[in-house]
Amino acid sequence: MAPTAQRRPTEPPSPEQIPDLLALCEQALAAAEAYEAQARGSVLRLVAPRGAFDPATLDREQRAAHGLAWLATYVTALRETLLWAQRRSAAGGLGEIEALICQAAFGEYLAQIRGGIAMSQGEIVRPADLGVDSTGESFAHNLAVQSLTLRGATSAVLMRIAALIADGAFGESGIEDDSLLMIRDQFRRFAEKHRDAAHEWHKADAFIPMSVIEEIAGLGVFGLTVPEEYGGAGLGKLAMCIVTEELSRGYLGLGSLGTRSEIAAELIRLGGTEAQKRHWLPKIASGEILPTAVFTEPNTGSDLGSLRTRAARDGDVYRVTGNKTWITHAARADVMTLLARTDANEPGYKGLSMFLAEKPRGTDSDPFPVAGLRGSEIRVLGYRGMKEYELAFDGFAVKAENLLGGVEGQGFKQLMATFESARVQTAARAVGVAQNALELGLAYARGRVQFGKPIAEFPRVAGKLAWMAVETMVARQLTWFAARQKDSGKRCDIEAGMAKLLAARVAWANADNALQVHGGNGYAEEYAISRVLCDARILNIFEGAAEIQAQVIARGLLSGRN
Repeated sequence: MAPTAQRRPTEPPSPEQIPDLLALCEQALAAAEAYEAQARGSVLRLVAPRGAFDPATLDREQRAAHGLAWLATYVTALRETLLWAQRRSAAGGLGEIEALICQAAFGEYLAQIRGGIAMSQGEIVRPADLGVDSTGESFAHNLAVQSLTLRGATSAVLMRIAALIADGAFGESGIEDDSLLMIRDQFRRFAEKHRDAAHEWHKADAFIPMSVIEEIAGLGVFGLTVPEEYGGAGLGKLAMCIVTEELSRGYLGLGSLGTRSEIAAELIRLGGTEAQKRHWLPKIASGEILPTAVFTEPNTGSDLGSLRTRAARDGDVYRVTGNKTWITHAARADVMTLLARTDANEPGYKGLSMFLAEKPRGTDSDPFPVAGLRGSEIRVLGYRGMKEYELAFDGFAVKAENLLGGVEGQGFKQLMATFESARVQTAARAVGVAQNALELGLAYARGRVQFGKPIAEFPRVAGKLAWMAVETMVARQLTWFAARQKDSGKRCDIEAGMAKLLAARVAWANADNALQVHGGNGYAEEYAISRVLCDARILNIFEGAAEIQAQVIARGLLSGRN
């Protein structure tokens, strides 16, 4: 459908033009999906030159493969944004702000698909990199694509969005369940109550107080997705995302307190024996015990198949020897989900086993009060409230009965089963940080007067704030899509990877732009945006760096997963 309105293409749509806008977006999405399919075929020919998928060739062709991953992420994000707008429209709740968010998202993402998608600050993937020059031309000349790239995210549109969000209303996110709305509001109030204190914790490089952790436990955060029969709330991943986002909106550390419990509970629920489930899950759900994830080693990073930490059977215990790094909340943890090699003769993933390794909770003066385990803190720029550690195991004893599932060699398989949930949860953390950055930037821009008016009225500042609002909503809808996929029992490794990939970038971009809005003040520790910038940067790294997410997405797409 060609544009029908008698108006300047830079003007926002009027309410009566919204149905035409949604129809236009639907047509542009169809063109983008066709373009993605052709790009997938082109890249597949690169990585499967003899007709069979070749992982080694995929590694050599990472630029094209990861570019495809980003392209597919953009297309999926646009689809979910349009579906959100259509649901709002069908329910009679698509207002001007929601329509403009959808329009601006399509305008900007379509333009980037045509001209170049930024995989990072210095890596732009263009149609030629994907081998789709002629296809790209066809896509670029599609009338719907042309119309939306021309008028989708113009200065006038962004200025209108900025005006609409000035009072702190950023559009209806689309929660349709009253109980989820109540949950959201409850955790929003909790995060607001601790927002100022969180900045002081960060500046002092101090732990989140145990009283706050106990309060969070009382609210049921640690047992949100634990089945009711094991003492949890039995809620789904969408509820987890809503809670995580609201907590992270106040402070990333608050949103991250539940991460290790989510991982541990998922490991035990999916891979544990019935006895292990009944022993551990109620204690995790109540917050009686705090878990930590102990997977990464100094020289392995995401290459878990190269882990060297050993766990050797010695009667009724395993003796663990080796080093782990980047272990969050390790001193305060009561149990470690510990990945170690139980078969030294079995290389790669097959020799790995997962343990529920108990330890006493440490104190400030004695963080690791147990034989066979030492730890040293890793000082970090942000994400400070739980602290990071490097651990050294030297004959550390783990009860043999705490081998997860009771069978050796299942550790990697058990861990892989948790990656989808962990990445969806991390995407939700990123959306919360992005929202926090947006709100901080907006509040500062409205209160900062320069040249006789608030800086929020200057187009470059207003445009930044508006785009932050747009992309935060897009990342939220993509994250919720991945959560719904998980809740429906569908495999969602690609979708979880997409959500984490995009949301982490949005969090960093929002934090960077919000700091720019603050000017020099943003660089001062006194202002919360300085903390948010430091916190946002880690989101592109942990739970699998952006490059790992792109690799996961590309492998899934090119091996035939839809």
